[in-house]
Amino acid sequence: MTTTNSRIPVTKAVVPAAGLGTRFLPATKATPKEMLPVVDKPAIQYVVEEAASAGLSDILMVTGRNKRALEDHFDRAYELEELLARKGDQDRLRRVRESVELANMHYVRQGDPKGLGHAVSVAEQHVAGQPFAVLLGDDLIDPRDPLLSRMIEVQQELGGSVVALMEVDASQIHLYGCAAVKPSTFGEDVFQVTDLVEKPETAEAPSNYAVIGRYVLDPSVFDVLRDTPPGRGGEIQLTDALRELTTRPADTGGQVHGVLFKGRRYDTGDRSDYLRAIVRLASEREDLGPEFRTWLREFVASELQD
Repeated sequence: MTTTNSRIPVTKAVVPAAGLGTRFLPATKATPKEMLPVVDKPAIQYVVEEAASAGLSDILMVTGRNKRALEDHFDRAYELEELLARKGDQDRLRRVRESVELANMHYVRQGDPKGLGHAVSVAEQHVAGQPFAVLLGDDLIDPRDPLLSRMIEVQQELGGSVVALMEVDASQIHLYGCAAVKPSTFGEDVFQVTDLVEKPETAEAPSNYAVIGRYVLDPSVFDVLRDTPPGRGGEIQLTDALRELTTRPADTGGQVHGVLFKGRRYDTGDRSDYLRAIVRLASEREDLGPEFRTWLREFVASELQD
């Protein structure tokens, strides 16, 4: 059995990025969905920046076929850098180098796309028996509303695994993993998770607490994933493995807690939400916001008149 120790610092993150991005076809036919731009950075860079800001300096990206662009983005681009340096364009040179300097990046291929649980399982050797974070690229968390650092704090104090929760309308709970919870003594934003259900029907949902794409996991999850059969959609679900961990004692890496997030989250996995994320982030930029907001107000006003 995998040994557990909640006092081992969390320094590693796993970023599953092997999905095919079918909801964004044809844009993702030749371009990984994680590389679609959100204003002027690919979505995946926001995720890596979040991990690095939380002190996670060692990041494993789980990729698949046709994902080479992800590796190239976080690698040096010598010709481009030399060109910008010759031009004296220090601002663009700095921005090009930002992605290279964020963290120590590693890559492994998932092989068969058997679900999120399977994608996490291929990180076992890299994680090496330590607690680790999992960040899904479809969920962008605003850096002004830190979530991951709070989750790491909870994991270090309470052990076990920690999931991020957000209250959603009951009509939307079928799109998420759903948690049954009870109060915890570790703060009003922390709950003990007593059960988890993957994408339940509204009438069967134990709550309106949705699990969003941030996890801090005890390495005992790998033992469970090895024995987790395919679940909803014929895939190995991380939710099912975590459900099993809710029933296990803390001294074996069991127990799951949830941190309730009430901040700004941008869902780039849906086309409509992706567009809203771009508008919101562009509107708040100092360099783009004033002019863009003026145009946006004029555009909306003109549309209302037509």
